[in-house]
Amino acid sequence: MSEVFFYHLQGRPLEKALPQLLEKCLERGWRCVVQASSQERVDALDQVLWTYDDASFLPHGTDRQPEPARQPILLTTDESNPNSAVVRFLLEQSSIPDAGAYTRVIHLFDGDEPAQIEHARAQWRAARAAGHEVAYWQQTAEGRWQQR
Repeated sequence: MSEVFFYHLQGRPLEKALPQLLEKCLERGWRCVVQASSQERVDALDQVLWTYDDASFLPHGTDRQPEPARQPILLTTDESNPNSAVVRFLLEQSSIPDAGAYTRVIHLFDGDEPAQIEHARAQWRAARAAGHEVAYWQQTAEGRWQQR
């Protein structure tokens, strides 16, 4: 079974939280795919991952660029996994039919968006019913993650 983690964004936007989580995955040698809800969001995240830190960047690409299979981090709007990722990030209200295809699935949702909260709750129930290990993480005021 997979680990299915839920990250409740509060106080810090996705654009600040996602790069930190992706860095942790790359440190472990994990390939990632990030599924956004729109192509506009993919384009915005593409820019963020190149510029979020003056001293570094996260190696990545989008599924519209050549050779997506070579990307350690792939940004997409669909359910495919062309880079053989073991970690799948689901943003906003994105979902996939089978979390079991990954070592870890990470749902990131905005605590100020009721529709995203309800979607995350439904995904939590589905993950537990499927027998996956689930965990809930909430952002502190300082932007750190605390497991609840």
